[in-house]
Amino acid sequence: MIFGIGTDIIEVVRIENMIARGRQYLDTIFTEKEIEYCETKSRKSEHYAARFAAKEAVLKALGTGWRDGLAFSEIEVLNDELGRPRVFLHGKVKESFEHHQIKQTSVSLSHGRDCAIAVIILES
Repeated sequence: MIFGIGTDIIEVVRIENMIARGRQYLDTIFTEKEIEYCETKSRKSEHYAARFAAKEAVLKALGTGWRDGLAFSEIEVLNDELGRPRVFLHGKVKESFEHHQIKQTSVSLSHGRDCAIAVIILES
């Protein structure tokens, strides 16, 4: 059963501005594994942007927004061995998913030079 659907689109230039602020700023939004992945890409800002959009889309699908101390870094978007993006949860976001008995998360990412988009489906 579908619990929620979320989508987000972001301009890549916003992420380029974040990257310019330095690693300390990135650490507040992305996990170490996400940073390692994005930093290997030639157009890393597009990959960061897609993950940022996915984090926003997760919270939209959950229906909470940024309440109760939820943090970007508690939502981790990594690719599996086939390149498929997967969502991993930590901290209060994970607790919220458990509270709502959300069992499955599906994610789709797309990005280009100007924009990145993410769609999330949460199933209970």
